[in-house]
Amino acid sequence: MTGSEGSRESLGDSAVSSIKVVYLDHHATTPCDPRVIAAMRPYWADDFGNPASASHAFGWRAEAAVEAAREEIARAIGAADPREIVFTSGATESDNLALQGALRARGVAGAGLVTGATEHAAVLDTARVLAKQGAALSVLPVDAGGRVDPADVARAITRETVLVSLMAANSEVGALAPLAEIGALCAERGVLFHSDAAQAVGKIPLNVEALGIDLLSISGHKLYGPKGIGALYVRRRRRSGERLTLAPLVYGGGQERGMRSGTLPTPLIVGFARAVSLAVAEQPTESARIAALRDRLFGRLAESAGDLQLNGPAAPRLAGNLNVAFAGIEADALIARLPDLALSTGSACSSANPEPSHVLAALGLPLARIKASLRIGLGRFSTEAEVDFAAERIAEEVRKQRAERSAGIAASNPAR
Repeated sequence: MTGSEGSRESLGDSAVSSIKVVYLDHHATTPCDPRVIAAMRPYWADDFGNPASASHAFGWRAEAAVEAAREEIARAIGAADPREIVFTSGATESDNLALQGALRARGVAGAGLVTGATEHAAVLDTARVLAKQGAALSVLPVDAGGRVDPADVARAITRETVLVSLMAANSEVGALAPLAEIGALCAERGVLFHSDAAQAVGKIPLNVEALGIDLLSISGHKLYGPKGIGALYVRRRRRSGERLTLAPLVYGGGQERGMRSGTLPTPLIVGFARAVSLAVAEQPTESARIAALRDRLFGRLAESAGDLQLNGPAAPRLAGNLNVAFAGIEADALIARLPDLALSTGSACSSANPEPSHVLAALGLPLARIKASLRIGLGRFSTEAEVDFAAERIAEEVRKQRAERSAGIAASNPAR
């Protein structure tokens, strides 16, 4: 049972619905920005046409909206050509299309694939499936801050390597990958470079051309856009001039130049593009604001709760990410006592998995520290008042749990 389920069960649904909850889980998902909702509104009922309907005005208007969105997203990430943006259902599908598409296009058996130990399950699970099909998989370690060493990447690349896949920003500990170094290395070796940037687009500066990225996964709901929409940037031509081809996962109507068939969801695409543009435009000031809130929260927790350790790098780090371990605390039990805060211990996709976080384990942390770790994600609508309230509530429950534990230990070891 997860902490949130325990909290709901103990309080009852009616009690939970009446609690004002401060949202601190922006890595799992983000609220849709009102400006994004406004951009989508006309395409639900007025301009509802199918973008593939080429015989009438409804289809033409929908197609024009989709292509304008494609141009908007390409511009935001520094893509050379709007046709390099392939719409998908989200980053998980984009990761699958990148990994499976690249290796299947060249033959999976014997093809080399390099990735990192702290990648999202969408990459790691896909990589393991490809390994079972005959791919030569190399999973690289990370340092204590959660970063892959480019020298390890260089050593892992062989003549058979087709693809290197390393995420731009880690959702659990906020570690940022040395993308430029890895991109240059892959270009030099003639290897494709894919990055899962679900947590990075609109949160750190990203330019696919400057960074040498060939394939980039993006997700709408991680940057204040709608759920169910994302994209894979696919460089049209590699540095050698060779056309970059991917084997599709979905066949049907031939949409997205045959790489991803299916009717395009015009409202979601329009909202997604608006969300990307807003996030990229506001990134410098918003990152500074959120980082200040994160540092304020860490400082208050350290002062009020004490015996606190930071997981992951001090810098560089995602502005909104804070992953901390409270000595002597069970994080799941702590979350269950905080129904007024939306928190997590790790990735939403693995929240039902009882196993310790593979990310924290890859950092070399002991099991007791992993179990005492809490992930806090701040975002666009987080406020100073919310941060102060969260610090007070977390510290209060940490102190209580420690006191209860101390009392329990004392009771089990009476003085002789």
